[in-house]
Amino acid sequence: MSVELDHTIIPARDKAAAAKLLAELLGVPWAPESFGVFAPVYVNDGLTLDFIGTDEDFPVYHFCFRVGDAEFDAILARIKSAGIKFRSSVRGPMDGKISTDYGGRGIYWNEPEGHQWEMLTASYARQPR
Repeated sequence: MSVELDHTIIPARDKAAAAKLLAELLGVPWAPESFGVFAPVYVNDGLTLDFIGTDEDFPVYHFCFRVGDAEFDAILARIKSAGIKFRSSVRGPMDGKISTDYGGRGIYWNEPEGHQWEMLTASYARQPR
């Protein structure tokens, strides 16, 4: 069997609100509670993001979602509809622009907990051979 990431834990002040917002933007299912401590976002059949509530300080996490063109358009429409600011570069200003670097489209946004999300249609980490 190959190695696959099954789930990861993401700290949040309000785990249910953070999970709900991400799930709604991505258009995927979520649950307000699982195993008593998590609010899971079911990204796909093989990956769950488990939000866990904490009052402790935590680092900002970065997650990148590779999607197809139709999914990109749908997610971007939901981001705009929610009034969430986005940018075209990882550390740049909230310019509301879409990056077209690396032969695809991509954006970055931050959620209220501070975590940074990225969405792209062509992976710059996995260029075609």
